Amino acid sequence: MSLFLFLPLLFGLHSPVLSDKYHNNDKSGVQIKTLLKSTKQRDGDFLPRYPRSKPEITILKITIPPGTVLPAHTHPVINSGVMLEGVLELTDNDGIKQIFKKDDAFNEVVNKIHSGKTLGEDPVVIIVFYAGTKKLPLTILKKE
Repeated sequence: MSLFLFLPLLFGLHSPVLSDKYHNNDKSGVQIKTLLKSTKQRDGDFLPRYPRSKPEITILKITIPPGTVLPAHTHPVINSGVMLEGVLELTDNDGIKQIFKKDDAFNEVVNKIHSGKTLGEDPVVIIVFYAGTKKLPLTILKKE
């Protein structure tokens, strides 16, 4: 039996899915907070379908120094970020800007040109989860 299937039994739950609905009300002490659950990218468009090749999950912890401007780029795979520290401004190719700060979670745009920059005097620390494949890069820099 996999650990994932065993955990609900360990905590006395009868549901095969671990969720904040159950854990925040039981006596085990385990707390789960849903940071993001969405079918849409941060710009409001629906997430694309997953690639048809073998999946590869990548999780990165990215630290961006204060005053850093990220070059224009795209992501060919679905990815989601959780801000741990700092303030990050993301600007889409059409000029629309969004600001993310500590504890914000978002689905990044896929195959859309955007750039970013840190705001303030603190570094940005973000965890990014990529749902891609071995054949696809995580990021593609825009050629000038």
